Amino acid sequence: MQHNKSQNNIFREEPDAGNYFVAAYPPFSAWTPGDITKLHSTLARPKKTPLGLYIHLPFCPKKCDYCYYLSYIAQSADVVNQYLDSVVTELKLYAALPGIGDRPVNFAYFGGGTPSTLSENQLERLMTGLRSVLPWNNVEEITYECAPRSVRDPFLDALLESGVTRLSMGVQSFDDELLKTNGRVHLSKDVIKAIESIQKAGFHTLNLDLICGLIGETEAKWKESVQRIIELSPESVTIYQMEIPFNTKLYSDLKAETLPCLPVSWEQKRQRLAYAFEKLEKEGYTVVSAYNAVKSPSRHRFRYQDHLWGGDDMLGLGVAAFGYVSGIHSQNEVSLKDYHSAIHSGRIPAKRAMALSLQDQLIREFILQLKTGRVRKAHFEERFNVSLEEVLAEPLSRLVEQGLLLIEPRWIRLTRSGLLGVDRLLPGFYGKTFQSKRYT
Repeated sequence: MQHNKSQNNIFREEPDAGNYFVAAYPPFSAWTPGDITKLHSTLARPKKTPLGLYIHLPFCPKKCDYCYYLSYIAQSADVVNQYLDSVVTELKLYAALPGIGDRPVNFAYFGGGTPSTLSENQLERLMTGLRSVLPWNNVEEITYECAPRSVRDPFLDALLESGVTRLSMGVQSFDDELLKTNGRVHLSKDVIKAIESIQKAGFHTLNLDLICGLIGETEAKWKESVQRIIELSPESVTIYQMEIPFNTKLYSDLKAETLPCLPVSWEQKRQRLAYAFEKLEKEGYTVVSAYNAVKSPSRHRFRYQDHLWGGDDMLGLGVAAFGYVSGIHSQNEVSLKDYHSAIHSGRIPAKRAMALSLQDQLIREFILQLKTGRVRKAHFEERFNVSLEEVLAEPLSRLVEQGLLLIEPRWIRLTRSGLLGVDRLLPGFYGKTFQSKRYT
Protein backbone atom coordinates (compact mmCIF):
# COMPACT_ATOMS: atom_id res chain seq x y z
CA MET A 1 0.00 0.00 0.00
CA GLN A 2 2.88 2.34 0.80
CA HIS A 3 4.33 1.66 -2.66
CA ASN A 4 1.19 2.97 -4.38
CA LYS A 5 1.05 5.97 -2.09
CA SER A 6 4.63 6.99 -2.87
CA GLN A 7 3.97 6.77 -6.60
CA ASN A 8 0.90 8.97 -6.20
CA ASN A 9 2.97 11.51 -4.27
CA ILE A 10 5.38 11.94 -7.18
CA PHE A 11 2.59 12.82 -9.60
CA ARG A 12 0.18 14.65 -7.31
CA GLU A 13 -0.76 18.32 -7.72
CA GLU A 14 0.27 18.45 -11.36
CA PRO A 15 -0.87 21.84 -12.72
CA ASP A 16 -3.12 22.11 -15.76
CA ALA A 17 -0.98 24.89 -17.24
CA GLY A 18 2.72 25.48 -17.75
CA ASN A 19 5.57 23.64 -19.44
CA TYR A 20 5.75 19.91 -18.69
CA PHE A 21 8.04 18.54 -21.39
CA VAL A 22 11.74 18.83 -20.45
CA ALA A 23 13.65 19.66 -23.63
CA ALA A 24 16.82 21.09 -22.12
CA TYR A 25 18.90 21.29 -18.97
CA PRO A 26 19.72 23.64 -17.30
CA PRO A 27 16.29 25.31 -17.59
CA PHE A 28 15.93 27.97 -20.29
CA SER A 29 15.39 30.68 -17.67
CA ALA A 30 19.01 30.22 -16.52
CA TRP A 31 20.44 31.07 -19.96
CA THR A 32 21.84 34.61 -20.17
CA PRO A 33 23.47 37.02 -22.66
CA GLY A 34 26.54 36.95 -20.42
CA ASP A 35 27.54 33.45 -21.55
CA ILE A 36 27.61 34.40 -25.24
CA THR A 37 31.29 35.31 -24.82
CA LYS A 38 31.95 31.71 -23.74
CA LEU A 39 30.20 30.49 -26.89
CA HIS A 40 32.51 32.66 -29.01
CA SER A 41 35.53 31.38 -27.10
CA THR A 42 34.70 27.74 -27.77
CA LEU A 43 33.97 28.48 -31.42
CA ALA A 44 37.45 29.94 -31.71
CA ARG A 45 39.01 26.55 -30.89
CA PRO A 46 39.38 24.08 -33.81
CA LYS A 47 37.23 20.96 -33.75
CA LYS A 48 36.86 18.27 -36.41
CA THR A 49 34.08 15.93 -35.26
CA PRO A 50 30.80 15.78 -37.22
CA LEU A 51 27.91 17.93 -36.10
CA GLY A 52 24.17 18.24 -36.62
CA LEU A 53 21.98 21.07 -37.82
CA TYR A 54 18.56 22.20 -36.64
CA ILE A 55 16.95 24.56 -39.14
CA HIS A 56 13.97 26.54 -37.87
CA LEU A 57 11.40 27.39 -40.55
CA PRO A 58 8.89 29.52 -38.62
CA PHE A 59 6.13 30.07 -41.18
CA CYS A 60 2.60 28.72 -40.75
CA PRO A 61 -0.83 29.13 -42.39
CA LYS A 62 -2.34 29.32 -38.87
CA LYS A 63 -1.13 28.87 -35.30
CA CYS A 64 -2.61 25.90 -33.42
CA ASP A 65 -4.22 26.73 -30.08
CA TYR A 66 -1.68 24.69 -28.08
CA CYS A 67 1.44 25.76 -30.01
CA TYR A 68 4.12 27.68 -28.12
CA TYR A 69 6.79 27.76 -30.84
CA LEU A 70 7.70 31.05 -32.51
CA SER A 71 5.90 31.28 -35.84
CA TYR A 72 4.77 33.85 -38.39
CA ILE A 73 1.45 33.49 -40.17
CA ALA A 74 0.95 33.71 -43.96
CA GLN A 75 4.10 35.63 -44.91
CA SER A 76 4.88 36.77 -48.45
CA ALA A 77 7.35 34.95 -50.71
CA ASP A 78 9.78 37.87 -50.39
CA VAL A 79 9.77 37.59 -46.57
CA VAL A 80 10.38 33.84 -46.74
CA ASN A 81 13.14 34.15 -49.35
CA GLN A 82 14.92 36.80 -47.30
CA TYR A 83 14.75 34.51 -44.29
CA LEU A 84 16.11 31.49 -46.17
CA ASP A 85 19.06 33.57 -47.40
CA SER A 86 19.75 34.69 -43.81
CA VAL A 87 19.77 31.08 -42.62
CA VAL A 88 22.36 30.15 -45.24
CA THR A 89 24.41 33.24 -44.35
CA GLU A 90 24.25 32.26 -40.68
CA LEU A 91 25.79 28.88 -41.47
CA LYS A 92 28.52 30.66 -43.45
CA LEU A 93 29.27 32.83 -40.41
CA TYR A 94 29.69 29.70 -38.30
CA ALA A 95 31.77 27.94 -40.94
CA ALA A 96 34.25 30.84 -40.93
CA LEU A 97 35.08 30.05 -37.29
CA PRO A 98 37.71 27.40 -36.30
CA GLY A 99 35.20 25.58 -34.08
CA ILE A 100 33.02 24.77 -37.08
CA GLY A 101 35.28 25.15 -40.12
CA ASP A 102 34.49 22.38 -42.56
CA ARG A 103 33.10 19.88 -40.05
CA PRO A 104 30.87 17.35 -41.85
CA VAL A 105 27.12 17.31 -41.23
CA ASN A 106 25.90 13.94 -39.93
CA PHE A 107 22.25 14.80 -39.20
CA ALA A 108 19.81 17.60 -39.95
CA TYR A 109 16.32 18.44 -38.73
CA PHE A 110 14.00 20.94 -40.42
CA GLY A 111 11.35 22.02 -37.92
CA GLY A 112 8.79 24.75 -37.62
CA GLY A 113 6.45 26.36 -37.97
CA THR A 114 5.32 24.37 -40.96
CA PRO A 115 8.38 23.65 -43.13
CA SER A 116 6.23 22.10 -45.87
CA THR A 117 4.72 25.51 -46.68
CA LEU A 118 7.88 26.30 -48.67
CA SER A 119 7.60 26.11 -52.44
CA GLU A 120 9.75 23.66 -54.37
CA ASN A 121 11.96 26.54 -55.54
CA GLN A 122 12.36 27.81 -51.97
CA LEU A 123 13.31 24.34 -50.77
CA GLU A 124 15.95 24.07 -53.50
CA ARG A 125 17.21 27.56 -52.64
CA LEU A 126 17.65 26.57 -49.00
CA MET A 127 19.14 23.12 -49.52
CA THR A 128 21.56 24.22 -52.24
CA GLY A 129 22.72 27.07 -50.02
CA LEU A 130 23.26 24.89 -46.94
CA ARG A 131 25.06 22.17 -48.88
CA SER A 132 27.44 24.73 -50.37
CA VAL A 133 28.79 25.61 -46.92
CA LEU A 134 29.63 22.32 -45.15
CA PRO A 135 30.19 18.72 -46.36
CA TRP A 136 26.96 16.65 -46.45
CA ASN A 137 28.50 13.53 -48.00
CA ASN A 138 27.88 11.14 -45.09
CA VAL A 139 24.65 12.42 -43.58
CA GLU A 140 22.94 9.67 -41.56
CA GLU A 141 19.51 11.26 -41.44
CA ILE A 142 17.63 14.32 -42.69
CA THR A 143 14.24 14.80 -41.04
CA TYR A 144 11.67 17.22 -42.44
CA GLU A 145 8.42 18.17 -40.71
CA CYS A 146 5.27 18.49 -42.79
CA ALA A 147 1.59 19.19 -42.26
CA PRO A 148 -1.17 17.19 -43.99
CA ARG A 149 -2.64 19.97 -46.14
CA SER A 150 0.71 21.18 -47.43
CA VAL A 151 1.84 17.75 -48.64
CA ARG A 152 1.80 17.60 -52.45
CA ASP A 153 3.55 15.34 -54.95
CA PRO A 154 5.99 17.89 -56.49
CA PHE A 155 7.16 18.95 -53.04
CA LEU A 156 7.68 15.33 -51.96
CA ASP A 157 9.77 14.76 -55.09
CA ALA A 158 11.83 17.85 -54.22
CA LEU A 159 12.38 16.57 -50.68
CA LEU A 160 13.63 13.22 -51.95
CA GLU A 161 15.86 14.96 -54.46
CA SER A 162 17.34 17.04 -51.63
CA GLY A 163 18.19 13.92 -49.62
CA VAL A 164 15.45 13.88 -46.97
CA THR A 165 15.23 10.39 -45.43
CA ARG A 166 12.63 10.87 -42.71
CA LEU A 167 9.31 12.70 -42.84
CA SER A 168 7.45 13.64 -39.67
CA MET A 169 3.80 14.66 -39.94
CA GLY A 170 1.59 16.08 -37.20
CA VAL A 171 -1.70 14.19 -37.25
CA GLN A 172 -2.62 14.75 -33.56
CA SER A 173 -6.07 13.12 -33.90
CA PHE A 174 -8.33 11.47 -36.46
CA ASP A 175 -11.44 13.12 -35.01
CA ASP A 176 -12.39 16.17 -37.08
CA GLU A 177 -14.30 17.80 -34.24
CA LEU A 178 -11.24 17.56 -31.98
CA LEU A 179 -9.00 18.97 -34.69
CA LYS A 180 -11.25 22.00 -35.13
CA THR A 181 -11.63 22.55 -31.38
CA ASN A 182 -7.85 22.64 -30.93
CA GLY A 183 -7.17 24.97 -33.84
CA ARG A 184 -5.78 22.53 -36.40
CA VAL A 185 -6.25 23.47 -40.06
CA HIS A 186 -6.48 19.92 -41.45
CA LEU A 187 -9.13 17.20 -41.33
CA SER A 188 -8.69 13.44 -41.18
CA LYS A 189 -9.25 13.10 -44.94
CA ASP A 190 -6.22 15.37 -45.50
CA VAL A 191 -4.10 12.99 -43.42
CA ILE A 192 -5.15 9.96 -45.48
CA LYS A 193 -4.47 11.75 -48.75
CA ALA A 194 -1.05 12.95 -47.54
CA ILE A 195 0.00 9.50 -46.30
CA GLU A 196 -0.96 7.91 -49.61
CA SER A 197 1.27 10.40 -51.43
CA ILE A 198 4.16 9.96 -48.97
CA GLN A 199 4.08 6.18 -49.15
CA LYS A 200 3.89 6.30 -52.94
CA ALA A 201 6.91 8.61 -53.05
CA GLY A 202 8.98 6.04 -51.13
CA PHE A 203 10.50 7.75 -48.11
CA HIS A 204 12.62 5.53 -45.86
CA THR A 205 10.79 6.50 -42.66
CA LEU A 206 7.45 8.15 -41.98
CA ASN A 207 6.72 9.32 -38.46
CA LEU A 208 3.19 10.28 -37.44
CA ASP A 209 2.50 12.41 -34.36
CA LEU A 210 -0.48 12.06 -32.04
CA ILE A 211 -1.37 14.15 -28.98
CA CYS A 212 -3.29 12.57 -26.15
CA GLY A 213 -5.37 14.86 -23.98
CA LEU A 214 -6.57 17.33 -26.61
CA ILE A 215 -9.38 19.58 -25.44
CA GLY A 216 -12.61 17.62 -25.81
CA GLU A 217 -10.92 14.25 -26.23
CA THR A 218 -12.73 11.25 -24.77
CA GLU A 219 -11.31 7.81 -24.13
CA ALA A 220 -13.31 6.45 -27.06
CA LYS A 221 -11.98 9.12 -29.43
CA TRP A 222 -8.43 8.42 -28.29
CA LYS A 223 -8.78 4.69 -28.87
CA GLU A 224 -10.16 5.35 -32.34
CA SER A 225 -7.14 7.51 -33.24
CA VAL A 226 -4.77 4.80 -32.00
CA GLN A 227 -6.58 2.23 -34.12
CA ARG A 228 -6.38 4.44 -37.20
CA ILE A 229 -2.64 4.89 -36.70
CA ILE A 230 -2.18 1.13 -36.45
CA GLU A 231 -4.13 0.61 -39.67
CA LEU A 232 -1.96 3.15 -41.50
CA SER A 233 1.17 1.34 -40.23
CA PRO A 234 3.85 4.09 -40.31
CA GLU A 235 7.42 3.16 -39.47
CA SER A 236 7.38 5.45 -36.44
CA VAL A 237 4.70 6.82 -34.10
CA THR A 238 5.31 9.72 -31.70
CA ILE A 239 2.80 10.49 -28.96
CA TYR A 240 2.90 13.61 -26.83
CA GLN A 241 0.83 14.33 -23.75
CA MET A 242 -0.92 17.67 -24.13
CA GLU A 243 0.72 20.51 -22.20
CA ILE A 244 -0.65 24.06 -21.95
CA PRO A 245 2.27 26.53 -21.90
CA PHE A 246 1.50 30.06 -20.78
CA ASN A 247 2.20 31.64 -24.20
CA THR A 248 -0.59 29.78 -26.02
CA LYS A 249 -4.16 30.60 -27.03
CA LEU A 250 -5.17 27.50 -25.14
CA TYR A 251 -3.86 28.97 -21.89
CA SER A 252 -5.64 32.27 -22.54
CA ASP A 253 -8.90 30.40 -23.12
CA LEU A 254 -8.35 28.29 -20.00
CA LYS A 255 -7.72 31.40 -17.91
CA ALA A 256 -10.77 33.17 -19.39
CA GLU A 257 -12.89 30.04 -18.77
CA THR A 258 -13.97 29.96 -22.43
CA LEU A 259 -12.87 26.40 -23.21
CA PRO A 260 -15.71 24.02 -24.15
CA CYS A 261 -14.48 21.66 -21.42
CA LEU A 262 -11.63 21.36 -18.95
CA PRO A 263 -8.39 19.55 -19.86
CA VAL A 264 -8.14 15.90 -18.87
CA SER A 265 -5.85 15.13 -15.92
CA TRP A 266 -2.24 14.07 -16.29
CA GLU A 267 -3.19 10.70 -14.83
CA GLN A 268 -5.72 10.23 -17.64
CA LYS A 269 -3.13 11.25 -20.22
CA ARG A 270 -0.64 8.73 -18.85
CA GLN A 271 -3.32 6.03 -18.97
CA ARG A 272 -4.09 6.86 -22.60
CA LEU A 273 -0.41 6.83 -23.51
CA ALA A 274 -0.05 3.45 -21.78
CA TYR A 275 -2.99 2.12 -23.80
CA ALA A 276 -1.43 3.32 -27.06
CA PHE A 277 1.96 1.80 -26.28
CA GLU A 278 0.38 -1.53 -25.38
CA LYS A 279 -1.64 -1.61 -28.62
CA LEU A 280 1.41 -0.69 -30.70
CA GLU A 281 3.54 -3.34 -29.00
CA LYS A 282 0.92 -5.97 -29.84
CA GLU A 283 1.30 -4.94 -33.49
CA GLY A 284 5.07 -5.47 -33.38
CA TYR A 285 6.25 -1.95 -32.57
CA THR A 286 8.99 -1.35 -30.01
CA VAL A 287 8.72 1.50 -27.51
CA VAL A 288 12.06 3.34 -27.73
CA SER A 289 11.33 6.42 -25.62
CA ALA A 290 8.66 8.05 -23.49
CA TYR A 291 7.10 9.38 -26.69
CA ASN A 292 8.04 7.06 -29.52
CA ALA A 293 7.43 3.55 -30.85
CA VAL A 294 9.00 2.20 -34.03
CA LYS A 295 8.62 -0.88 -36.19
CA SER A 296 12.36 -1.60 -36.23
CA PRO A 297 14.74 -0.01 -33.69
CA SER A 298 17.72 -0.80 -35.91
CA ARG A 299 16.21 0.61 -39.14
CA HIS A 300 14.01 3.43 -37.87
CA ARG A 301 16.10 5.08 -35.17
CA PHE A 302 15.67 8.83 -34.71
CA ARG A 303 19.31 9.86 -35.24
CA TYR A 304 18.70 13.53 -34.46
CA GLN A 305 17.48 12.52 -31.01
CA ASP A 306 20.22 9.93 -30.48
CA HIS A 307 22.97 12.42 -31.24
CA LEU A 308 21.50 15.37 -29.36
CA TRP A 309 20.63 13.36 -26.26
CA GLY A 310 24.06 11.70 -26.40
CA GLY A 311 25.88 15.02 -26.03
CA ASP A 312 26.91 15.61 -29.65
CA ASP A 313 27.15 19.10 -31.18
CA MET A 314 24.28 20.71 -33.05
CA LEU A 315 24.00 24.18 -34.56
CA GLY A 316 20.59 25.83 -34.36
CA LEU A 317 19.97 27.97 -37.45
CA GLY A 318 17.19 30.53 -37.79
CA VAL A 319 15.19 32.86 -35.61
CA ALA A 320 14.85 31.65 -31.98
CA ALA A 321 16.65 28.38 -32.85
CA PHE A 322 18.43 26.41 -30.11
CA GLY A 323 21.90 24.92 -30.43
CA TYR A 324 24.37 22.96 -28.30
CA VAL A 325 28.11 23.09 -29.04
CA SER A 326 30.97 21.85 -26.84
CA GLY A 327 28.90 21.96 -23.65
CA ILE A 328 27.30 25.33 -24.34
CA HIS A 329 23.59 25.90 -25.00
CA SER A 330 22.54 28.89 -27.09
CA GLN A 331 19.39 30.45 -28.48
CA ASN A 332 19.17 32.86 -31.38
CA GLU A 333 17.46 36.25 -31.49
CA VAL A 334 13.71 35.80 -31.09
CA SER A 335 12.37 38.35 -33.58
CA LEU A 336 12.86 38.42 -37.35
CA LYS A 337 14.04 42.03 -37.18
CA ASP A 338 16.78 41.31 -34.63
CA TYR A 339 17.75 38.06 -36.33
CA HIS A 340 18.18 39.70 -39.75
CA SER A 341 20.01 42.64 -38.18
CA ALA A 342 22.58 40.31 -36.60
CA ILE A 343 23.11 38.39 -39.82
CA HIS A 344 23.46 41.52 -41.96
CA SER A 345 26.06 42.89 -39.53
CA GLY A 346 28.08 39.68 -39.81
CA ARG A 347 27.38 38.61 -36.25
CA ILE A 348 26.43 35.18 -34.90
CA PRO A 349 22.77 35.86 -33.91
CA ALA A 350 22.91 34.38 -30.40
CA LYS A 351 20.64 36.13 -27.87
CA ARG A 352 21.49 34.06 -24.79
CA ALA A 353 23.65 31.09 -23.85
CA MET A 354 24.48 28.72 -21.01
CA ALA A 355 27.93 27.22 -20.45
CA LEU A 356 27.57 23.91 -18.58
CA SER A 357 29.99 22.65 -15.97
CA LEU A 358 31.14 19.06 -16.40
CA GLN A 359 28.65 18.03 -13.69
CA ASP A 360 25.80 19.76 -15.50
CA GLN A 361 26.82 18.16 -18.80
CA LEU A 362 26.53 14.80 -17.06
CA ILE A 363 23.09 15.66 -15.66
CA ARG A 364 21.92 16.96 -19.03
CA GLU A 365 22.91 13.78 -20.85
CA PHE A 366 21.54 11.56 -18.10
CA ILE A 367 18.07 13.11 -17.95
CA LEU A 368 17.74 13.26 -21.74
CA GLN A 369 18.85 9.65 -22.15
CA LEU A 370 16.51 8.58 -19.34
CA LYS A 371 13.67 9.58 -21.68
CA THR A 372 14.56 6.47 -23.71
CA GLY A 373 13.69 4.38 -20.66
CA ARG A 374 17.20 3.18 -19.95
CA VAL A 375 20.69 4.60 -19.47
CA ARG A 376 23.88 2.62 -20.05
CA LYS A 377 26.15 3.05 -17.03
CA ALA A 378 29.37 2.45 -18.97
CA HIS A 379 28.72 5.47 -21.20
CA PHE A 380 29.04 7.81 -18.22
CA GLU A 381 31.97 5.95 -16.74
CA GLU A 382 33.82 6.32 -20.06
CA ARG A 383 32.74 9.89 -20.81
CA PHE A 384 32.85 11.45 -17.33
CA ASN A 385 34.92 8.96 -15.31
CA VAL A 386 32.23 8.68 -12.63
CA SER A 387 29.70 6.20 -11.30
CA LEU A 388 26.10 7.35 -11.77
CA GLU A 389 25.10 5.43 -8.66
CA GLU A 390 27.48 7.61 -6.65
CA VAL A 391 26.94 11.08 -8.14
CA LEU A 392 23.13 10.67 -8.44
CA ALA A 393 22.64 8.39 -5.45
CA GLU A 394 19.84 10.31 -3.72
CA PRO A 395 17.41 10.85 -6.64
CA LEU A 396 18.08 7.35 -7.97
CA SER A 397 17.34 5.67 -4.65
CA ARG A 398 14.18 7.75 -4.25
CA LEU A 399 12.78 6.57 -7.59
CA VAL A 400 13.79 2.97 -6.86
CA GLU A 401 11.87 3.17 -3.58
CA GLN A 402 8.83 4.53 -5.38
CA GLY A 403 8.84 1.68 -7.90
CA LEU A 404 9.62 3.92 -10.87
CA LEU A 405 13.22 2.90 -11.58
CA LEU A 406 15.45 -0.18 -11.51
CA ILE A 407 19.22 -0.30 -11.12
CA GLU A 408 20.68 -3.27 -13.00
CA PRO A 409 24.32 -4.34 -13.51
CA ARG A 410 24.66 -2.56 -16.89
CA TRP A 411 21.62 -0.28 -17.04
CA ILE A 412 19.58 2.19 -15.08
CA ARG A 413 16.07 1.49 -16.29
CA LEU A 414 12.66 3.10 -15.79
CA THR A 415 9.63 0.95 -15.12
CA ARG A 416 6.73 1.53 -17.50
CA SER A 417 5.06 3.78 -14.91
CA GLY A 418 8.26 5.80 -14.67
CA LEU A 419 8.57 6.07 -18.45
CA LEU A 420 5.00 7.32 -18.87
CA GLY A 421 5.67 10.20 -16.47
CA VAL A 422 9.38 10.72 -17.04
CA ASP A 423 9.19 14.49 -17.55
CA ARG A 424 7.69 14.81 -14.07
CA LEU A 425 10.65 12.89 -12.62
CA LEU A 426 13.54 14.65 -14.35
CA PRO A 427 13.66 17.84 -12.23
CA GLY A 428 14.56 15.61 -9.27
CA PHE A 429 18.01 15.20 -10.88
CA TYR A 430 18.66 18.94 -11.36
CA GLY A 431 21.68 20.47 -9.65
CA LYS A 432 20.89 22.54 -6.57
CA THR A 433 21.48 25.81 -8.43
CA PHE A 434 18.63 25.08 -10.82
CA GLN A 435 16.06 23.29 -8.68
CA SER A 436 14.15 26.49 -7.91
CA LYS A 437 14.49 28.01 -11.37
CA ARG A 438 11.51 28.53 -13.64
CA TYR A 439 11.74 26.27 -16.68
CA THR A 440 11.31 29.10 -19.21
